[in-house]
Amino acid sequence: MDAADAARRLLSARAVRERAHRMLALAREEKLTHWRLDEAALPGIVDRVVATTRAAYPDLDIPFHARWRHFVVEGEDWWDEGERHTLFADAAERARCEIDLAVVSVLLDAGAGPDWRYESARGPVLRRSEGLAIASLEMFEDGVFSTSAKDEWRADAAGLTAIDAAQLSDGFKVSPTNPLIGLEGRAALLNALGRVVAARPSVFARHDVPRPGGLYDHFRRLTRGAPLPAETILETVLAHFGPIWPSRLELGGVALGDCWRHPAIVTDDPTSGLVPFHKLSQWLTYSLIEPLRRGGIEVVDIDALTGLPEYRNGGLLMDGGALILRDPDAATRPHAPGDELIVEWRALTVALLDEIAVAMRARLGMDATTLPLAKVLQGGTWTAGREIAREKRADGGPPLVIASDGTVF
Repeated sequence: MDAADAARRLLSARAVRERAHRMLALAREEKLTHWRLDEAALPGIVDRVVATTRAAYPDLDIPFHARWRHFVVEGEDWWDEGERHTLFADAAERARCEIDLAVVSVLLDAGAGPDWRYESARGPVLRRSEGLAIASLEMFEDGVFSTSAKDEWRADAAGLTAIDAAQLSDGFKVSPTNPLIGLEGRAALLNALGRVVAARPSVFARHDVPRPGGLYDHFRRLTRGAPLPAETILETVLAHFGPIWPSRLELGGVALGDCWRHPAIVTDDPTSGLVPFHKLSQWLTYSLIEPLRRGGIEVVDIDALTGLPEYRNGGLLMDGGALILRDPDAATRPHAPGDELIVEWRALTVALLDEIAVAMRARLGMDATTLPLAKVLQGGTWTAGREIAREKRADGGPPLVIASDGTVF
């Protein structure tokens, strides 16, 4: 296998899961440099997640973990409110619009930092992911990402390429007293997205101007009425959006995106020492499922995707006592995404989320069909991670200090 072929195999959820479970096996053998695993703490974490899930969804009718959940404020869905759906010519146009919104909003969803907040004229002060979601939604509705005065509810290639940090600063209401980390990185991501979309009309512009929402028509042609596996969505996202990420690791000329080095993950091919995560790409994939389904495309095999290795899920495992730093002082120092400590933490998070899902299904008498990982996350681990963070720390922040540039977490 040549390097390029080996690299492309890392651009999948299968590779994320396989290497994460290798890391978990090393933890069980006490072979990791930075973390100890206390499996005795896992039942208590499962108890917390089950209780959190039942409190939020007493009938266990749990939606998927997706960006759409963050558009709901105090029980009101700010995107799907009123008669909004009647404003679209047909289901296909709604799907294109929602894909535009999902892609832009997810790319703007990296960590906001502890001091930023967003105050909409319509509601309460919001922070973190919910604040970023509503800010991006209101920018989208105001036509910030569109070049058409007649069609403001879109994100077209020209609009995305032209956006700058100053416009995002205005949209996010950033000020010296309301700082948002990674602003330049977010603008650069949208610019890169615009360039990629413009350069690939066969994927993004078969129906309309180049826009992320052109993926809807791409998947319609791809499936020809057959079900669409969720991992195919992810592989498409990784293949076509891969060039938008900052230059990190490459192998055989293939950009690897959210993939990092760890010497303990040894293989007999050119990918030895590499650990992929594709967190934002998987978050985007989860967030594309509902628009595609509303547009008439059946999405299947959702459990092929992995849990998301970010600070809420990973924080749940730390704060819940399952993952213990060998050097407690490491929690007080900033860490870059490529640091071995962070790579270990994220990989262990992915693998342990699989085990939490299995335990939850057994506890609730459900299976992978009725309780896929996307619902475990929503029910679920993400919310439980936020709740325990608030119990442990006054600002509700993560248990580790992460030096993010706005393109990983």
